Amino acid sequence: MKHLTTRRNALRLLAAIPLLATGSDESVAAKIASIGRLIQASRSLPHVSQRIDFISRSLLGVRYQANTLIGGPKHQERFVVRDDAFDCVTFCEVVLAAAIARDLDEFELSLRRIRYDHGNVQYDQRNHYFADWVQRNIENRICQPISIEPFIVVDKIVTWHREFGQHQVSIAAIAKSTLMSNVKFLAPGDIIGFTSQRSNLDFFHTGLVAFGKSGNLLLRHASQSRGRVVEEKMATFVSVNPVKYVTLLRAVEPHAAPPAQRA
Repeated sequence: MKHLTTRRNALRLLAAIPLLATGSDESVAAKIASIGRLIQASRSLPHVSQRIDFISRSLLGVRYQANTLIGGPKHQERFVVRDDAFDCVTFCEVVLAAAIARDLDEFELSLRRIRYDHGNVQYDQRNHYFADWVQRNIENRICQPISIEPFIVVDKIVTWHREFGQHQVSIAAIAKSTLMSNVKFLAPGDIIGFTSQRSNLDFFHTGLVAFGKSGNLLLRHASQSRGRVVEEKMATFVSVNPVKYVTLLRAVEPHAAPPAQRA
C-alpha cells in the first residue's frame, strides 16, 4: 500500500508538469526523479542553507528560459514544475522548495506556498512582483529578512504588470557598497534581490548567495544573458549591472521561526 500511495502521489505531481509531459514516460519520470534525488541527497546536511547551496550547485548549467509559468488574466493558471529550464525567480523557488522538503509531496506543497499567496494556484494570487514574493514568504515563515545597517525603505508604485494597475510596494534594502562591505554576515543560500531603477518595476533580478573555494562572494543565478544557471563573482555582477540597492533573505529552518538576523 505504501508503494501504491507513493506512486499515486508521483503521478499526481507529474500531471501538474505540462511542459515536461511532452516526452516519453521514462524521460518524464527521470526528470521528476532528479528533484527527488536532490532532496534525498541533501537531507544529510543539517541546515537549510547548506541544502540550498548543494541543490543550487547541482543545477549549474541548466538552461535559462523566460515565461515558463502557465496562466494569464484570461487563461487558467496551471501549477508548473520544471528542472530543465528556469528564469531567475523559478530557479530560486525550486531550489528553496526542495531544500525545505523531505520528499516530493512536501516539495509540491512548499513550491505552491512560495509561488502563490497562501498556496492558491490562481493567476491573481501568483507573486508577480518580487517585492510581494519577499513579503509573503516572510509572512508565511519560509524566509526571514537579513537586516544589515544602514538600510532604507523604498516605497514605490509599480505598473509593470498592467493588468493589476497601480500596485504599491515597500522594499527594505541596502546599498551595494553596504552589501560588499558586510560579506561576513552572509551565508551560502541567502536569497538576494536587485532593485530596479525603472519607475514602474520593483526588482530586475534575483539569485542566491554562494562562496568560492577562497571565500570570495559569488552570485548563483539563472542568467538570461548567458543562457543558463551560472555562478559569478558578486563584485563583477554589481559593477556591470545597474545595481543600486539589494534585498536579502534567509530561509528559515523548517519547523522554526527565529527572529530576523541583524548585523
